[in-house]
Amino acid sequence: MIPTPISGPTAASDPDPISDPGEALRVLLEGNARFVAGNPEHPNQDAGRRAALAPAQRPFAVLFGCSDSRLAAEIIFDQGLGDLFVVRTAGHVTGAEALGSIEYGVSVLGCALVVVLGHDSCGAVAAALDSLEQGRMPGGFVRDVVERVTPSVLSAKAAGIEDRDAIVDEHIRQTVDLLVERSQALAAKVAQGTVAVVGLSYRLRDGQARQVAARGPVS
Repeated sequence: MIPTPISGPTAASDPDPISDPGEALRVLLEGNARFVAGNPEHPNQDAGRRAALAPAQRPFAVLFGCSDSRLAAEIIFDQGLGDLFVVRTAGHVTGAEALGSIEYGVSVLGCALVVVLGHDSCGAVAAALDSLEQGRMPGGFVRDVVERVTPSVLSAKAAGIEDRDAIVDEHIRQTVDLLVERSQALAAKVAQGTVAVVGLSYRLRDGQARQVAARGPVS
């Protein structure tokens, strides 16, 4: 069952949810800096927070990330229960279910920020490259994932980008643009300046997330 959104006051432990996209991004990047430094605070992870959120939720950001097991969003950004509305697919490929989930986070739950989170050494990007360069296409529904990543790879190659991690960054940028172009609800909020869509690229070895794209009001 889809949880009932908050109307009026939010959960007792979160009386003033973040509504500014730039502030939401700052909170995430500060949490990531703590994670990288090895000094996480592990906020909002106790029994009191759990109880306070039981009636309703009000996350401040949608996190649309790759399903890679090393990309656990709440850990990477040092957040807790109720902070992030997480949507994940292999290679952060978009389909109706992912778009609907992102729109729900923005339009119903009131998230001010949508983050597209990709990472270096992405298997989906590697598979798309292999399919183009060596003609090796996986079977089953994995093929659909590769086909959805392929336009980003072709765009990168058309721009002269050959480094695989740079191609990942291009795929993140393409996904940011695709979300805004395909979702009228999201595009309207970006145009109004109430929501931003930001692309972050995560480095597996050191844990740092860096910004590679943005649509909307963030510095």
